[in-house]
Amino acid sequence: WGLMLLLSVAMYGSHAPLLTLCKVDGTIPFSSSSVVVLVELTKLVLSLFFLLTWDRQLLGVAVSWHHVVPFALSALLYAANNNLVVHMQLFMDPSTYQVLSNLKIVSTALLYSLFLRQRLCMRKWLALFLLMAAGVSYSLGGLQDPQDSSSPSRMQLHITLVGLLLISVYCLISGLSAVYTEAILKTQALPLSLQNLFLYFFGVLLNLIGHFWSSTERGFLEGFSSWVLVIVVSQALNGLIMSVVMKHSSNITRLFVISCSILVNAVLSVMLFNLQLTLLFFVAVLCIGLAVHLYYGVT
Repeated sequence: WGLMLLLSVAMYGSHAPLLTLCKVDGTIPFSSSSVVVLVELTKLVLSLFFLLTWDRQLLGVAVSWHHVVPFALSALLYAANNNLVVHMQLFMDPSTYQVLSNLKIVSTALLYSLFLRQRLCMRKWLALFLLMAAGVSYSLGGLQDPQDSSSPSRMQLHITLVGLLLISVYCLISGLSAVYTEAILKTQALPLSLQNLFLYFFGVLLNLIGHFWSSTERGFLEGFSSWVLVIVVSQALNGLIMSVVMKHSSNITRLFVISCSILVNAVLSVMLFNLQLTLLFFVAVLCIGLAVHLYYGVT
């Protein structure tokens, strides 16, 4: 478990730096929707491989449409959120999105407590609010470009009323999709690799439809590089690890993994792009440390 969670933290934290390495003249040269399709397809292929390799004796298990259909809704929620991320940034600046998207920690915890009937004590709620505070602190200026004379503290945030509504819907769907998927994975008496097969089949289908629906003149693989391949493989592996976490642990563990990835993101940003750590980064680290202690360390 420890090795798997550390690997997931590393992959979450490396995602943004890897995207930066892919940029050409400051812009992403490839279609983000085609990357999402390839990530889902990779997860589908790996799930089939694991099913045929490790769970072959379970291939004869009785499966009905009652087992399969729930994963269609799960995939639809994930696909909707992926597209919402792109569109809602038309109504806010990237910094505002980074700050307000941390609200999904609270929305996920609330839905987890409500729908899965997992009562969280006051100490654990405080830990989760500290996680959110860590994300907000880091987003507000945990890293600074030494070449940039502007201070993180002077960051100008901008969001419209429509943007505020969309970020609220985004956080709600993000929490709902995660909690709903966890509920399916835990209530069905099926091997995880088979459940993943259902989920990622619908994921590939829906994201393919979304890609061609919003398709531009850019080719499916246009602008791809070796770094894009690294992103596809790492995000696919991370998705599979998160399904194990939701099946055998909980979405709360997933939230801690995502928050801890801040540390990896910061280290890579300093090493690769010569960014500097600010006081807000250390505030974020302190909040994460306290949150982990409150949630897991206090008895």
